[in-house]
Amino acid sequence: MSEMPIQPLLHVREATKRYGEVRALDGVSLEIGDGEFLTLLGPSGSGKTTLLTAIAGFTELDAGSLTLGGTEITQMPPDKRDFGMVFQGYALFPTMTVAKNIAFPLKIRKWSRADIDRRVKECLALVQMEDYAERMPSQLSGGQQQRVALARALSFHPKVLLLDEPLSALDKKLRADLQWELKDLHRKIGVTFIYVTHDQEEALSMSDRIVILESGRIQQIGEPDELYAHPRTSFVADFLGKSNFFEVTVRGAGAGQVTCTAGEVEMQVQQRNGAAAPAAGRTARVALRPERVRLGPCGSERFSGTIRQHSYLGERSQVIVENEALGRVLVSCPTWKSQVELRQGQPISFGWDDDAPILLDDA
Repeated sequence: MSEMPIQPLLHVREATKRYGEVRALDGVSLEIGDGEFLTLLGPSGSGKTTLLTAIAGFTELDAGSLTLGGTEITQMPPDKRDFGMVFQGYALFPTMTVAKNIAFPLKIRKWSRADIDRRVKECLALVQMEDYAERMPSQLSGGQQQRVALARALSFHPKVLLLDEPLSALDKKLRADLQWELKDLHRKIGVTFIYVTHDQEEALSMSDRIVILESGRIQQIGEPDELYAHPRTSFVADFLGKSNFFEVTVRGAGAGQVTCTAGEVEMQVQQRNGAAAPAAGRTARVALRPERVRLGPCGSERFSGTIRQHSYLGERSQVIVENEALGRVLVSCPTWKSQVELRQGQPISFGWDDDAPILLDDA
């Protein structure tokens, strides 16, 4: 686990939730920092939404505890936790104007009319919706509705803001724009954000830390660059981005580098920070990110191969190169920087720096 960069606010200890034989949460323990943007990331069924709804108080744990600022909240009802919540489907009241939607949580909390009017104006400005106060939700675009939902969730100064895939219903460009806005909003207000998504790029671009879940368990926690550069397992390496995997035999280790062989090919492999040196002779698995592989004209790199497939993606190209010893290797390279013609059947050379391959914990 990463060292906490800031003071912990919320503690989750051994959270367990079963649905019949399925363990949606299997002893999850986690500390969330005060003012942190923490993302829960994983595939469908990984437990991320169950964990979020347990924190919110909508899901009752079978075992474990939740503590907020030293106060036990495990049995506390949702309305007493004072958490804001933003859903994928916006959940705006269709018969209320934008201003009345934002004012609703304040009326429930019996704020004065003057304080409500002032706070509604502040929240509209916060999400750049000042000119839409008297509009109805049906008169707004999806992105505008999500801004109103955010303003409503923040109106009563919640201790924590919980966001359950809030951008997944939006188109790609609007999602990208709102990712920037959400991150900027978090920076401005300093409230703890707990964000659920299955979108890896979204998690990498927005988060202070990411919690990767799979089958109800935490697989790895860390800052985005740490997780991407130093995945511990095949699941993390494959789920967070793309990787090539090689089955290798360890020949020796020293100074943070491990010498391995894949068939007849010898390679130097990066040892993950803090990991014990593997014993010589053991089998292991190595991950190699596609963008760490270089392509060049025949004879310019260590390995030779043949292009089996090529996909043009605009600013990047994805290439599958076949090598007799290593099999098929996925390469991602900037289109504008390509030194070779990328076409099926083309002979090519490829290689990588010694620090590019990563030794994983799972064999």
